[in-house]
Amino acid sequence: MSEKRVYTFGNGKAEGKADMRNLLGGKGANLAEMNLIGVPVPPGFTITTDVCNEYFEKGKETVVGLLKAEVESSVKHIEALMNSKFGDPSNPLLVSVRSGARASMPGMMDTILNLGLNDVVVEGLAKKTGNERFAYDSYRRFVQMYGDVVLGMKPVNKEDIDPFEAIIQQVKAQRGIKLDNEMTVDELKQLVTLFKNAIKEQTGQNFPDDPMEQLWGAVCAVFDSWMNERAILYRKMEGIPQEWGTAVTVMAMVFGNMGETSATGVCFSRDAATGENCFNGEYLINAQGEDVVAGIRTPQQITKEGSLRWAKQQNVDEETRRKKFPSMEEAMPELYAQLYALQDKLEKHYHDMQDMEFTVQEGKLWFLQTRNGKRTGTAMVKIAMDLLHEGEIDEKTALLRCEPNKLDELLHPVFDKEARAQAHVLTRGLPASPGAACGQVVFFADDATKWHEDGHQVIMVRIETSPEDLAGMSAAEGILTARGGMTSHAAVVARGMGKCCVSGAGAIMVDYKARTVEIDGTIIREGDYISLNGSTGEVYAGEVKTRPAEVTGDFAELMDLCKKYSKLVVRTNADTPHDAEVASNFGAVGIGLCRTEHMFFENEKIKAMREMILADSTEDREKALDKLLPYQKQDFYGILKCMDGMPVNIRLLDPPLHEFVPHDLKGQEIMAQEMGVSVQFIQSRVSSLSEHNPMLGLRGCRLGNTFPEITAMQTKAILGAAIQLKKEGFNPMPEIMVPLVGIVNELDIQEHIIRKTADKLFKKEGVEVPFKVGTMIEIPRAALTADLIAQKAEYFSFGTNDLTQMTFGYSRDDIASFLPSYLEKKILDVDPFQVLDQKGVGQLIQMAVEKGRKTRKNLKCGICGEHGGEPSSVKFCHHVGLNYVSCSPFRVPIARLAAAQAAVEEK
Repeated sequence: MSEKRVYTFGNGKAEGKADMRNLLGGKGANLAEMNLIGVPVPPGFTITTDVCNEYFEKGKETVVGLLKAEVESSVKHIEALMNSKFGDPSNPLLVSVRSGARASMPGMMDTILNLGLNDVVVEGLAKKTGNERFAYDSYRRFVQMYGDVVLGMKPVNKEDIDPFEAIIQQVKAQRGIKLDNEMTVDELKQLVTLFKNAIKEQTGQNFPDDPMEQLWGAVCAVFDSWMNERAILYRKMEGIPQEWGTAVTVMAMVFGNMGETSATGVCFSRDAATGENCFNGEYLINAQGEDVVAGIRTPQQITKEGSLRWAKQQNVDEETRRKKFPSMEEAMPELYAQLYALQDKLEKHYHDMQDMEFTVQEGKLWFLQTRNGKRTGTAMVKIAMDLLHEGEIDEKTALLRCEPNKLDELLHPVFDKEARAQAHVLTRGLPASPGAACGQVVFFADDATKWHEDGHQVIMVRIETSPEDLAGMSAAEGILTARGGMTSHAAVVARGMGKCCVSGAGAIMVDYKARTVEIDGTIIREGDYISLNGSTGEVYAGEVKTRPAEVTGDFAELMDLCKKYSKLVVRTNADTPHDAEVASNFGAVGIGLCRTEHMFFENEKIKAMREMILADSTEDREKALDKLLPYQKQDFYGILKCMDGMPVNIRLLDPPLHEFVPHDLKGQEIMAQEMGVSVQFIQSRVSSLSEHNPMLGLRGCRLGNTFPEITAMQTKAILGAAIQLKKEGFNPMPEIMVPLVGIVNELDIQEHIIRKTADKLFKKEGVEVPFKVGTMIEIPRAALTADLIAQKAEYFSFGTNDLTQMTFGYSRDDIASFLPSYLEKKILDVDPFQVLDQKGVGQLIQMAVEKGRKTRKNLKCGICGEHGGEPSSVKFCHHVGLNYVSCSPFRVPIARLAAAQAAVEEK
């Protein structure tokens, strides 16, 4: 690694720039870049992400030693530019210490503000500024933050509120005041003393007075926060590698809490929820940044338009709004104009929607951060398409701007209009993240996780959320908070996750100890159902009916772009005409897997299926198959008709037979009566079908080769349906897939049965339908001998579920017993049944494609396992030359976008 560990910025100059985000983290790189393009930023320095890895490899003391000289020199750099001195009582410099990974992780790591204060320095700050209240407000904030982040002062029980907040409430209660900014100087001094005493009592540590000791404590705490529970969980959710590390940025403090001409805020260049091109955000006068995002005070809107919308949602009259909740545009028009111009400059510079933090100190505007903003799936697509139309980005960039998995959010259900009109509205909050959510109320993150694991849909209700609530937010259908605005932690994280969120619902009274929430006199208990409308901010009693989402014009335009650039096409896995139609509407160009066994589970069908399996002679088996034939033909007719003119790949019967037979006495008695045989006969046949390892037993082509009449019946049903459709003027394109082939002889026999049956049927009907015979490559031996198998197979379809199972030797059904441990110990990076193992299973696929095409030059190859809808697996399929991927209907748009991105990235 580079010997340089610290990079400075300030006064329009910087040692870093935007493209150094891997080294400086997103925050550090963008602070440097803002300096270079003329945006006012307080001076500071960034310790690199490489140092984070060193910190965990070499330990705290070693790294502090390595950093010491560079950090001390960089502090002097800030002192020179700010004309003040760190730790000097007569002219004090204060700093903030902030985290900054290369990928945005809002609220997951730690920040410390106002660092450098002690009992002496605070008096100097009061004297220098002539503002004693501001000085002690900053001091109590610093002790509170440092006590929490560095010294570990946390609530003892989950039902308890933050210990510092408890002390604040106690002090305010003594005077009967509600807001923090109503406290007197003496009360702020009292808080500092009470905070320090509480820290000593709970942690056994004295609050440090030496500013350099404070600084090293904060720097190390930020590095430590890279490995805290919530950061690890967030990285896992977002696929951020641990080895990326976090940078640490130290900046001169600028103060939004110096009085009525000071303020702090968070703003977005576009709407992060809807994608609408309108500047928006929230601010607070006489406050610091954490006040806005923590949700402790409900912030005001930056724009007048936003303020009017907020007042309408909160039922606030115009006179009250203007007096108590004016927008920044109205209250600070000149500063608003500067802010608007700079946000526009930053969006145009980065060609993307920006999420910015700013502070106004006594009439001067400073930017503290800019980053590409977290957004919902709907906003992601709209912003990409709008920026394309505005000429800010090109088509390929628009495709790359969209994250495939976030398209799933656009397909989530929405509330049914009629049901919504009749629903009882309990209260309204801010529409922080759109969507419809119904579930049972829970109040704590660990409860949300447990209830979700037990199969419940839950809504997490909090006074305000904190980063510690991440696991619960992930498990919940939606989030409801009493406090916080559109830029609060709950809102930002929910939007990033695509979770429905209503924030700042001031009418709700949450009682954690009683586990109840009171809403205008109505008591809702833990476990009661409520529904949230994240698009309007409404909270409804009970469950409100939902309906499928409607696809927007922007979404359709994005899909057109996908079609333009993709080489790999997307089919669907579908066993019913309804699923096929859904997938077709999303742009699927055929069916890559139709599982015939899924068609047998209805009453009459399962009886005939069981008769066939339990028969002990070919004659009896054929009788049962004659009953099944019309059912199968009807099923195939519906699917082939729905996908008219598109290929439909139908897999012959595959699962172990024991799955279909009755194992309970009552079921066996019914079966015996249906077949006219004794219960003992049924029990004997069921017993004879029992296998030690059914997944490796009598299934797939082994079944068809043992009982050829089964393959013949299925061929008649598939081609009989195709003939009927052709007679009716349709263009059916059936493909018959033989599963579980490991040796070419198995396919040879099956192909012979299929062709012979087809010839007889075509002769009888006087109509021929073109069809293909292929195989599913799901056994490693098939991949190794693909050149031989391609002599008989007209196409390959990779069944990556079984191929993964047999390559790893992991049972799909039992992997849960050891997978968590394997992921935790880094034996595996991901679940190989969710994300394709490119180094092992992927090499078998690549080898099979290459070998197969040496034998049959135009061999069509696709994939139909669960991996067909996972973006990184889809991109791998593109790179190894597959013709198509196939996935479940609602994953089709995701696979289409991933395929287009693979083609663009390759060029």
